[in-house]
Amino acid sequence: MTNQLSAHRITADRFSHVTDWVFDLDNTLYPHHSNLFSQIDVKMTAYVSELLQMERDEARTLQKNLYREYGTTLNGLMERYSIDPDDFLEKVHDIDYSWLDPDPRLGDAIRALPGRKFIFTNGDRGHAERAARQLGVLDHFDDIFDIVAAGLLPKPAAATYDKFVALHRVVGENAVMFEDLARNLAVPKKLGMTTVLVVPNNFEPTFTEIWEQDANEEDDVDFVTDNLADFLETAMKA
Repeated sequence: MTNQLSAHRITADRFSHVTDWVFDLDNTLYPHHSNLFSQIDVKMTAYVSELLQMERDEARTLQKNLYREYGTTLNGLMERYSIDPDDFLEKVHDIDYSWLDPDPRLGDAIRALPGRKFIFTNGDRGHAERAARQLGVLDHFDDIFDIVAAGLLPKPAAATYDKFVALHRVVGENAVMFEDLARNLAVPKKLGMTTVLVVPNNFEPTFTEIWEQDANEEDDVDFVTDNLADFLETAMKA
């Protein structure tokens, strides 16, 4: 998969059967280079620092350790410190969404997809709605499955995917999932979904740390793209 923008070539039969299109939000629906998530990252560090009366560098180290161990910083803070998740989600998503440029081409591509479209995010619904609205794509989605709907259990936990699939009666073989983290595609792949990894433009490094790369999960990835709108247009033309 390395140095290729498609793990497999898009052919006419690969997406003709798809009835459910499932998109992660952060760094997937909107591009990595927008750097929007960096605002959330800073807010999370500040939250940990204030909660535990730590210096910022110490708080950031703990934040990242919690992320690695528990899947999300929120999950780790709940497990270790019994924080109020609503308070956390409200504070870390108090950000400037004008960093996102509206993307009419992406909106047109999503609207043209046959079947249902979902946002499936480890963030909360409010964040997803604000980001998608700023992009100009919100009205093209049938529903948002957020961390609250998941019972605060984040991807890549299998139980979270099971809840999503059961709620919306998604048949894996008829679905495709788009994600920026390969580890979050492992369960969808096992469920029979087609999987697409969305990477930064030309694989350029961004604010994403090295440990967020998932080289060991490449067998769970069917396709790789650095341009979501272009990929969707190509899939519909194939």
